[in-house]
Amino acid sequence: MPKQYIINALDIGSGSIKLLSVSKKSGERDFEILSQNQEFSLGIRKGVVVDVSRTAATIASLVKKNEQDCGQKIESVYANIGGGHISCISSRGLVSVSRADQKISEEDIKRVLQAAQAISLPSKNGEIIEVFPKEFIVDGEGGLKQALGLEGVRLEVEALILCGFSPYLKNSSQTILDSGLQISELIADPLASARAVLTLREKELGVCLLDIGAGTIGMAVFEEGNLIHAAVFPFGSGHITSDIAICLKTDIDTAEKIKLEFGTCRIPCSKKEKKAEKKIKIDGEEPIIFSRKELTDIIEARVLEVFDLVNKELKKISRQARLPAGIVLTGGGARLSGIKEIAKKELKLPCRIGIAQGFPNFQAEPSLSTLYGLILEGLDLEEEGPKPRNILRKILKVFIP
Repeated sequence: MPKQYIINALDIGSGSIKLLSVSKKSGERDFEILSQNQEFSLGIRKGVVVDVSRTAATIASLVKKNEQDCGQKIESVYANIGGGHISCISSRGLVSVSRADQKISEEDIKRVLQAAQAISLPSKNGEIIEVFPKEFIVDGEGGLKQALGLEGVRLEVEALILCGFSPYLKNSSQTILDSGLQISELIADPLASARAVLTLREKELGVCLLDIGAGTIGMAVFEEGNLIHAAVFPFGSGHITSDIAICLKTDIDTAEKIKLEFGTCRIPCSKKEKKAEKKIKIDGEEPIIFSRKELTDIIEARVLEVFDLVNKELKKISRQARLPAGIVLTGGGARLSGIKEIAKKELKLPCRIGIAQGFPNFQAEPSLSTLYGLILEGLDLEEEGPKPRNILRKILKVFIP
């Protein structure tokens, strides 16, 4: 009989923490969603765990809910890591082929990837999260996506090194372990979302994913099927809420309600549309009165700042306005009215809103992209069987004997 296994995904975000459990039979394509729950985040700031005990308690509460729904114990999770400390460095590794017959082996691949990691990290407390080979070069011949089994004397690799601040990475690991869970894999936010919403064609042509969360915005750029750049900006849609609260002199909860119900980046363009704008009241202890034009100005200022930073980041890698598949917006912030049109105008690229594909009988939305990407990654790895892939496992040795 086909083996049935459970995959659990944990999305630790600045605005909320989500836990999703699915079941799948080995060899079958379809899977069943067993349970999905979420709670407001506690102890997380800008994608980073700052209070391990409070966050662990929230996760433990979610685990209990999912276990009740599933009718079985949840032991391990595929989880995300986020925060503005995550960055990337391009690197190059070089080794001599070890076998006498000059055929490149798995051991040679491992050695050349290890050689690529011999670099100075941006921070003294930096830690390598993962290594992404962009191309292999055998005896000077490049452009190879795989070198295993080829013949040659010298093996090189052009790689992208994803790294982060070690104390923050350890906090993420410790939080999950303190909640009573084991860690199957840790995956950076934008890469998990990219797994869920980007197509193979988009990755081949050249595409930039922007995952707009509450506290951070994750960026991942792909070309010729490879990850060529990644970054995380330490602000997100929650900062728009804060801007609204400050400018309209109201509390955060009311500001969030205003943003969700009336927020847009689209400034009224016609005189008739501008004149039609009326004052809007939000009931509370003291009703808040504002115009749509005023609200749009507040939101647009922050959104323009975001896309200006994205443009600068793309310019660093010579991809400004030069990605044929354009921009894919996802995350909760992608639901903001008019943001796709502003992105298209400011970044001078085609743009679409990305939602997860391949989840039958379940409504997908941008805010769930990271969660669904973790599930898809977990399903892939379970089918492959146990095979350590993530360099972040070195961090876990601090906590797991």
